[in-house]
Amino acid sequence: MQEDKSGKVEEIKTYPPPAKASKGAHIASMTKYKELYKESITSPEKFWESLARDNLVWSAPFDAVKFGDFKEGDVGWFINGKLNACTNCVDRHVLSRGNKTAIIWEADEPGESKKITYKELLREVCRVANALKAKGVRKGDAVTIYMPMVPEIAYTMLACARIGAPHSVVFAGFSSTALASRIQNCKTKWVVTTDEGKRGGRTLKLKEIVDTAVAQCADIVKNVFVFKRTGATVPFKAGRDVWMDDLMKCQRPFCPAESMDSEDTLFLLYTSGSTGAPKGVAHTTAGYLLWTSTTHRYVFDLREDDVFACVADCGWITGHSYILYGPLCNGATTVIFESTPLYPDAGRYWDMVQRHKITQFYTAPTAIRALAAKGNQFVEKYDLKTLRVLGTVGEPINPEAWQWYYDVVGKKQCAIVDTYWQTETGGHIVTPLPGATPTKPGSATFPFFGIELAILDAKSGAELLGNGVEGVLCVKQPWPGMARTVFGDHQRYLDVYMRPYAGMYFTGDGCSRDKDGYYWITGRVDDVLNISGHRIGTAEIESALVLHDAVAEAAVVGYAHDIKGQGMACYCVVMAGTVQTPELVKSIRMQVRTDIGPFATPDKIIFVPDLPKTRSGKIMRRLLRKVISGVHDVAKLGDVSTLKDPSVVSKIIDVIKSMDAK
Repeated sequence: MQEDKSGKVEEIKTYPPPAKASKGAHIASMTKYKELYKESITSPEKFWESLARDNLVWSAPFDAVKFGDFKEGDVGWFINGKLNACTNCVDRHVLSRGNKTAIIWEADEPGESKKITYKELLREVCRVANALKAKGVRKGDAVTIYMPMVPEIAYTMLACARIGAPHSVVFAGFSSTALASRIQNCKTKWVVTTDEGKRGGRTLKLKEIVDTAVAQCADIVKNVFVFKRTGATVPFKAGRDVWMDDLMKCQRPFCPAESMDSEDTLFLLYTSGSTGAPKGVAHTTAGYLLWTSTTHRYVFDLREDDVFACVADCGWITGHSYILYGPLCNGATTVIFESTPLYPDAGRYWDMVQRHKITQFYTAPTAIRALAAKGNQFVEKYDLKTLRVLGTVGEPINPEAWQWYYDVVGKKQCAIVDTYWQTETGGHIVTPLPGATPTKPGSATFPFFGIELAILDAKSGAELLGNGVEGVLCVKQPWPGMARTVFGDHQRYLDVYMRPYAGMYFTGDGCSRDKDGYYWITGRVDDVLNISGHRIGTAEIESALVLHDAVAEAAVVGYAHDIKGQGMACYCVVMAGTVQTPELVKSIRMQVRTDIGPFATPDKIIFVPDLPKTRSGKIMRRLLRKVISGVHDVAKLGDVSTLKDPSVVSKIIDVIKSMDAK
């Protein structure tokens, strides 16, 4: 059900799987889905054992399929099994499909694409691996990667996996301060970057950002490896900095792969939390690899000659799972996209689809909304007949954007897979299957194999059974792809995910289950924003705001945004005597951009006389969310009796009204 602008409630249309997607699909009916799903829930060990033996290459077999539970946070999968993620993603395909294109690199400038076969990929990965080893990187050593979307980021991630060095990829839009904090947290001695980056026609000074970050943790970092992207002259510190291109020329194009335990850490990925300190989510080797390859195969209905394009960034989990590990483990052709959807114009994605004959396309609702706003003409000028599956990721997609994607891009012939998952889940946990699932615009539909969901009452923790219910979303039993810990802070892992609702994994999201059993994600229930699909903690933003000399206090909340999905509103209390000017607003925005990164730029800076606080000093953000969302009647804001100064709310409403009137 959805409510239109007049307030009338309308039934949401259900779309059957298009014939183009269901013909020849791995799972071609809901009957088959329900059969496999039941098996995965009632006999999970048997289900995953079969997939693990059939789809992964092991150097030593596992003794047991599963160990542990949510209660103790000691979950392990495929116990004592030995394998290597790089071997599974590259080596084994060289024998059977070595001349097949593994990676298509779509550079920032249209037409500057490059294709890398599996044979070529193996050689380049091995050279990088040997180069890292030459400078002392060994099994168990963490390596930080701060790079644009160039083939070398894939080579480096896979090289780390090959030698057993967990990688920590930091999105190349983060500031030097944010990068330094992540280097310090995992105490990595090695950082890999490029001289510069290119994105949307702009040049990014990546090496300079790395230098500033490393200066904050010079006692930790031993070497900075630098690939050449633009060939620009950049600062270079002798003894510390290493030109990777020169070092690789000396390396043998084969490097033996380390035998890794199934539960050895494959990578760390830092995600924002509500405490202000980013947490290093740790994923292990076997379970993660099986989860990403299995979800990739079934959710996108992968076939041998497909060309798969996920246009995310490897600085986020989407890039890890569905640009690199999932597709390559399946022997697919995967696209690495360096640019933006609007460069040089709004037809960039569709030009790329036509040139590379892409069959599955995976992007964020933010991009879909931005492209829809530019008009249909940018889509209609290109031949998109190769497309079979269209995916969305990062946040719930609104029905209007879903409909445009289905009608205009997919020509009503492509399946839409609206996938729900998180950094912590490793891959999809609620999703349609292209050839089987009837879809509803805006609904992630049903759980993937092995995922037993529960909707709970947020306060009591009681499970809400049946359909037509709404609460918080949890998972009832472990699955192979789940994160195992927060690096260096297992207690935080337990407190955030396992302890809120005993015996279950807490997603942190609200959810409803409609009368037909479809799942609808309603958004975060903690203090984490989802800006254009990027999760970032409000505490991290607030910490950046109060670093500004003029800001005494700050509170950050999200609000509905037509393009981004969720916008960022920053309520700021300034120092006494501060003159509130447009220049001050720009300066505060720049403070956040500098401390965190451009992607976290506030949408609204709101100067208020005070923040609504309880007598214990807690900021009541729910009031701030309602006010920025248009509720300007104090009587409709709910109970304000616990506030230390209830009159503050009226003053804040007056400020918002004044801003709206301008």
